[in-house]
Amino acid sequence: MTHQVFWLTIGVIAQVLFAGRMIVQWLASERAGQSVVPREFWTLSCIGGCLMLAYACWRQDPIFVVGQIGGLVVYSRNLALWKTGTATAAS
Repeated sequence: MTHQVFWLTIGVIAQVLFAGRMIVQWLASERAGQSVVPREFWTLSCIGGCLMLAYACWRQDPIFVVGQIGGLVVYSRNLALWKTGTATAAS
């Protein structure tokens, strides 16, 4: 596997995880009968965002890097709220 193929694979995996978070949120909302954002949404956001940040760094794209860092702050904070028990669980 070449260096470029490796990073393209990371980018694709990141995008799949990041897109998958919306399916997780949708299914949780359907189950609850109202709009909810489960912990798994933030977990997938964080993992996908970290991989996207790595890909953006490899691409040396400063706009992409700054955008991912901003998102990761939000995702990490929401996961921290879940850990402390101050977030509302999806039922």
